[in-house]
Amino acid sequence: MTGELVAGRFRVERPLGHGAMATVDLARDVELDRHVALKRLAENRARDDELRRRFVREARLAARLADPHVVRVYDVGDDGDRPFIAMEYVEGETLAELVRRRGMLPVDEAVGLGIQLCHGLAAVHRAGLVHRDVKPQNLLLRTDGQLKLGDFGIAFGADGTRLTVAGTVLGTAAYLAPEQARGEEVTASADIYAAGAVLYELLTGGPVRRSSTLAELAQVPEIGPPAGVPPAVGRVVAGCLAAEPEDRPPSAADVAHELAAALADATTVALPERPPRRRAGRRHRLRARTLSLVVAAVLAIAGGTAAAIATSVGGSSPSRATPPPVIAPVQPGATAEDGARNLAAWLLRYSG
Repeated sequence: MTGELVAGRFRVERPLGHGAMATVDLARDVELDRHVALKRLAENRARDDELRRRFVREARLAARLADPHVVRVYDVGDDGDRPFIAMEYVEGETLAELVRRRGMLPVDEAVGLGIQLCHGLAAVHRAGLVHRDVKPQNLLLRTDGQLKLGDFGIAFGADGTRLTVAGTVLGTAAYLAPEQARGEEVTASADIYAAGAVLYELLTGGPVRRSSTLAELAQVPEIGPPAGVPPAVGRVVAGCLAAEPEDRPPSAADVAHELAAALADATTVALPERPPRRRAGRRHRLRARTLSLVVAAVLAIAGGTAAAIATSVGGSSPSRATPPPVIAPVQPGATAEDGARNLAAWLLRYSG
């Protein structure tokens, strides 16, 4: 209610949004004289003691985060029977509003936003949190272009893992990892899947899928790269959207580095620090093993080619000697795959 004073400190000015689980208002912190986004658990949900505890506990964990790409949590508490979270107020628009207004974005802009999202997720995961509800509506784009991940504290069902009763329609279906829809353990890999779904939508202007029930969501086939984008970018997106968690990139920081490598000006992009490596998923292990075999084979062929060139030059008679051929250096590649392709092309050119 406009003018209401919450917890003796936050003066409500106007509503910003509401949902089945919470309401969000623009309020002024009368003690520090600044605007905040004040989120309160819905009155009917506030009567659920377990949900109240989870709401407050996760909000307090989120309050420990200090990252430019995560909405800051200033205060957590109770106002009567309703717990609240006072958060940083971000002036701008959500990515959902951006896509509605502009449709698909240029590749460099979409990838830049994806890298910012991964910055935020890397900070969340380092703190031991899983967001569980990464979607364009929860990604706030400031007027200066800075992206912030928000909406902590209510991104889970009352039982902590299962979202709802099987067969019912979900409002954020396009961004749910298959294991999340099956009610299995939700890990950071589910957030990586959702980040891939968000990036897919930024690049194409539409959601990656439109399934409406948990049964449909739980049996998602392998999703290919979005059409019409550079192959390197498409491979990153498809990797994030792998059906099995172990086949996705191992961390949000890894996704950020892969996206940056796909951009021509990758060296100008600030990137989050990668966490210690865990065992790679099946797809990443196979790709690394395949690349190793390709490079080894190509290097072996290169050695034979060089020897053949040396024999040809050294074995010619002095009277008919010809100058050695001018051999251009192998062009480096942005990735190991590109380097292998460049080396193979070099061999084809000089081995004839």
